[in-house]
Parts: sequence; C-alpha cells; structure tokens
Amino acid sequence: MSSELLRQIPKTDLMLSRPALREAGERYSRALVKAAVQSQLDALRDAAMSGALTEMPDAQSIEAAVLSSLEHGGLYSLRRVINATGVVLHTNLGRAPLGEEAAAHVAAVAQGYCNLEYDLAAGRRGSRYAHVEKLLCELTGAEAAMVVNNNAGAVFLALNTLAKGRGVAVSRGELVEIGGSFRVPEIMRESGAELLEVGTTNKTHPRDYISAMDDYGAGMLLKVHTSNFVMLGFTEEVSVRELAQIAHERGGLLMHDLGSGFMFPAEALGLHDGHAVWSSLRDGADIVCFSADKLLGTAQGGILLGRRECIERIKKNQLTRMLRIDKLSLAALEICLQYCRDSQLAAEKLPTLRMLSMKAEECRERAEALRQLIAARVPGCKPRLVEVGDEAGGGSLPGVTLPGWAVAVDFPGLSVEEAEARLRARSVPIIARVNRDGVLFSVRTLFERDGEELALAVGELWGKEK
Repeated sequence: MSSELLRQIPKTDLMLSRPALREAGERYSRALVKAAVQSQLDALRDAAMSGALTEMPDAQSIEAAVLSSLEHGGLYSLRRVINATGVVLHTNLGRAPLGEEAAAHVAAVAQGYCNLEYDLAAGRRGSRYAHVEKLLCELTGAEAAMVVNNNAGAVFLALNTLAKGRGVAVSRGELVEIGGSFRVPEIMRESGAELLEVGTTNKTHPRDYISAMDDYGAGMLLKVHTSNFVMLGFTEEVSVRELAQIAHERGGLLMHDLGSGFMFPAEALGLHDGHAVWSSLRDGADIVCFSADKLLGTAQGGILLGRRECIERIKKNQLTRMLRIDKLSLAALEICLQYCRDSQLAAEKLPTLRMLSMKAEECRERAEALRQLIAARVPGCKPRLVEVGDEAGGGSLPGVTLPGWAVAVDFPGLSVEEAEARLRARSVPIIARVNRDGVLFSVRTLFERDGEELALAVGELWGKEK
C-alpha cells in the first residue's frame, strides 16, 4: 500500500507550477516556496512509509498546506508562539515581548540605515551609547551609563575592568547559578578577579566584609541578587548602604549585580516586590548592573550605571567591543526608556509591565471571555475557569506569586500530555500548562489576538477525535 501512495506524491516542479504557488513565489521568493513544497512532500512521504497515511491528499490540499506553512512561518526555526503559561518573563520563550509601537520602531531602524554610531549634529563618528546614556542618567540619577549585550556580559566587563587581579568579596549566600549552568564564581574567575568568599550560606555580617578588605586585601565588594531562589528563616545579609560605607572607608568599590529592576517604585504597578534601580545608586553603590529584558520590559541588554570614572574605564576596555549591544536591541531600549519617564505610560505601553500589574479580577474577566469564546466555537466542549498562581519569571521576582486565572480544557481520547504536544506542534505553537485540571491556558500572558487562535486550536483537536 505504501508503494502505491508514494507513486501518488506529486513532483515538486508540478506543485510549483500551480498559480497560487507561483504567486507566492513572487511574494516570498521562489527558493523559499520550493523549500516549503519539498518539506511538505517529504512529510507526506514519511507518513506514507510509516503507515500513518492511508490516503494521499490531492494537489489542492497540499498547496493549501504549503501556503499555510508560509503564512505562519512554519519554515523558520525561530518564530512566534502563544504563551499560555502565565510566566511573564519566560526565558525559554524570549522573555520580554515588545509592544506594537516598540516593534514598529525597531522595524523602521532595521529596514534601512541608521545613525548607530554617527553624530548627526557634528557630522562625524559618534557613540552608540549616546542614544540611551542621557535617558538612563535622567531616570536613575547615575553620573554615567552604558549598555552591553546582556547582564552576564555587564558583570564580566565591570569586574575585568575594575577588579582584575584584585580580591572581590562576595557572600557565600549570593554565589548563584543562573539558567544554563552559568555561575557567578566562574564568571568572576574568567574576568580575572579573585573571589573571596565571606560569611555562610544563610548569614553574612558586616564584619565578614570588613575582614575581607582589612585582612585579605579585597579591593571590591560585590552584592549579587539571588535571582531564582529565596532564602527564608535564620538568615541575615548586609544592605547596600552598609556595604558602601565599608568599601568607601577603605578606598574600595561596591558593585551591585541587581539582576533585574524597575525604573520606578514597584508600588506604581501595584506590586510590593521589585527593586528600583536608582535606590542602589542612592545607597552608595559605585556600579549597578541589571538586565534590560526582565523587569524593564525591553530587548536583551545588560545595563551598567554608576560613577563616571568607572563607566569611562569600562567603555575603554578592549573587550567592550566583543560585548556591545546591537542596533535593534538599542532601538527597543530607547523607546522603552522614553516610556519609563511616566510609570503610567510605561504600564500601558510595555506588555511586561502591563502583565505584571494585572489584578486577579482582570485575569478572571479575561478568562471568562476566553471560556465563552471556546465554548461558542467548539460545540460540546465545556471549558472551565481555574484559579492559578502566575509568575514573573526570568529570576526577576523570586518567590512572588501573581494571583491569576486560567481556562481548563479536557480533550476526549487524549491525555493532557498528548494534547499539550499537539498544541505545541501547530504552525503557531501554543505553550500551555498541564495538571490534573487538564490543559490550562493562563490568560495573564495572552495577547488579544491570541484568543481566536486558541479557540481554533481547541476546535481542531476536538474535530480530530470525534
């Protein structure tokens, strides 16, 4: 039977001669359309040989499948997904999404040339940092600022510039490992700084840092945000203000790896957790660094703020070029910082902040609207509302649960694992949660356009099982 089916698979050139695919070749390029056709025919060939296919679709159906894959970016490895997990800054899903205006600005910069390192007023070479440095200083009170490609790069560069060959004291409770097995001790070692562990896992006192500087010659104190875990119980840590006093009295520097932070108090978003980056500078830190694609809500980047003398030295480091931020991330960061001049505007324009500030009542209303939409689109389906705990994600607000709501769906004839896998395999993949309540679509991380796509996906799975 498979040999008969294999003979029915149309030739690539025959498919490419069909009018709709010829027209698609003018829009996407003939090479791209040819690759899509070959991919579709290969999938049919594999299905026929495995016995999964019992009847060969006609040329029109194959053509429709090719056009659908082109329209939804099925040929690309990196593509849009629907995040129904309730994790706002999902590292595996690209962390902070850009809003429409920010994305449009990035596209405008990308579609032609730009003044990335050109001073328009002077008519000569300029600095890429100039596009955001003034804004960063205005928002935080820093003397100077710069941006590199990510926060790990920012930490490495600052240590390599300011503490290479010198001792740097860090609490044992802050020697963290972040995603991908990247560890603070290894980053410090590669930077050329000498790690001096102080205190214990759960308790570190001012005297521990004093001893590191007085007895062991540490030239810098480093405070590291614990990022993806919280220590509770019998614990103690030293504040930024205390550390600054200890370091400065001994002629040393204090660096704060904040990891993530807001440009204004978290209370402006209705949150009770979250660090405002300017508070570390106010409390005496010489250098503060944090990620741009976490609580700031923009594209990937590592932001460095602090004393002018320190920042200027970092800019001149020969390794800076290896870690510099690209023009598209810089464009996204600039428009984000413009919004952050007004916390209300930032919460409206930046999807990350909008999602983080969403109250449980709003989540319930959105979940009810999605439940009704699915019920109307899929006869027989009885979606349910489920109360859930959402997360900020990205190690930004460890231990903080965001009260939320989700829509739970059961798929007859499919386990929750099978249903989740099929949703994940769509041309626009849907990443959902699974538990004993079924497949869950948490609404906190959904965009308005996602509702119809979710209802369509649920209908497709139900249709296949009936």
